[in-house]
Amino acid sequence: MSVKRFIAGAVCPRCGDMDRLRTYRDDQREYRECVSCGYEDAMRLDGEPEAQEVETRVTRPSTGLAADEQVLQFVANPKRKH
Repeated sequence: MSVKRFIAGAVCPRCGDMDRLRTYRDDQREYRECVSCGYEDAMRLDGEPEAQEVETRVTRPSTGLAADEQVLQFVANPKRKH
């Protein structure tokens, strides 16, 4: 394991404290940890992502519509009299 070093100006994603994150690495991963709240995470050094991408409107599997198309549903307004 290498020497642990603080990251100047870095803000902890959990507690929000500045200048409390430190980093270190081994042969396979680089680690970050917060000395205030104990937050930890790791990143593989070979460039391969460890976690899957979060599903969003953009990354969701295709519905067969073009990228700029969206399905709209119209609902009758019950308060409006014809």
